[in-house]
Amino acid sequence: MRFIFLLLGCSTVALAQGPEQAKYLLNQVSVEIKKQKNLRLEFQYVLENKEEQIKQETEGKVTLAGDQYKLEFLEVIQLFDGKKTYTIVPENEEITVSIPEEGEAISVNPSKLLSFYEEGYDYHWDISQRVMGRYIQFVKLIPSEENEDIQYLLLGIDVAKNSIYRLIEIGNNKTTTTLTIINQEENISLPEDYFEFNSSEYPNFYINN
Repeated sequence: MRFIFLLLGCSTVALAQGPEQAKYLLNQVSVEIKKQKNLRLEFQYVLENKEEQIKQETEGKVTLAGDQYKLEFLEVIQLFDGKKTYTIVPENEEITVSIPEEGEAISVNPSKLLSFYEEGYDYHWDISQRVMGRYIQFVKLIPSEENEDIQYLLLGIDVAKNSIYRLIEIGNNKTTTTLTIINQEENISLPEDYFEFNSSEYPNFYINN
């Protein structure tokens, strides 16, 4: 999508760059995401609290298809087959199997990274940046209701692709969490059983049901 409004007069721009335009941009992202049969995202994760002198950086990968996912993060593999969640910890040779309670699957599913903003937030047009030749427009998301943990979020959108580039969470405890998508693949070829748990792959692991 090309932002023709950027070429318009100042008064029109001021109107366009408000909550309605922010909502429209996010809707465009949702439409683009829902076109895809599946997605694979490689990301960088940074947690920082300057007052506590804490900074943690790591990378991860998640493959998504509908509500199913396979997440590899913090040396843990988490697999959700649509019914059960399998948390695999290779270091401990342990697997925990759980069945999400009603409604829980939505809240814990990493695929909601791509759609969490669709409700529960007020939208505000924020800054834009050039990142390696890409135009990134940020939308500020403020929880519609009081939130104990989150002060606000900044969602960076690659406007040429209508895709999420970066998510920044500003916590009430002055912790900033930044998730940056460093690579994205759509409609990749996956085995039919990709999201199925196969215990034979973990012969010596303790399975905690």
